[in-house]
Amino acid sequence: MKTYDFCLKWRKEGKSVISGFHSPMEKECLRILLQGTQPVIISPARGMWQRTPKELKKHIDLGRLLIVSKFPSSVRRMSTRTALERNLFVGGLAEQIFISYAELGGKMEHLCKRWKTEGKQIITFESKYNTNLINMGVTIL
Repeated sequence: MKTYDFCLKWRKEGKSVISGFHSPMEKECLRILLQGTQPVIISPARGMWQRTPKELKKHIDLGRLLIVSKFPSSVRRMSTRTALERNLFVGGLAEQIFISYAELGGKMEHLCKRWKTEGKQIITFESKYNTNLINMGVTIL
């Protein structure tokens, strides 16, 4: 619920957001964000879609939704490797990185450590589940 509330806050503030919007929670966040007027960027962990989903086309036509992929169109399925590469790509573009949760010792925690060494600002919720992120110096919302 905190993540949904945070998306509502971003929408109200008109903050640009870039994400893969892959998981069910991220798809709901995209739905919330697209109700606003701020720019949104989708970066799939695969090549570009052959056909743009109908529900996204009107936002593209309005000039407020951009879909970018670092992969050729021959990459048709997301994989662990392409998700990692996409996350590095998106993290490189972002001014601020929001992580709602990163499993202790998991891939996202390792990415956060890398981004911290690169000087990226990472933010998360104060929660016992984010102790690992908080201990590495991630900013608490």
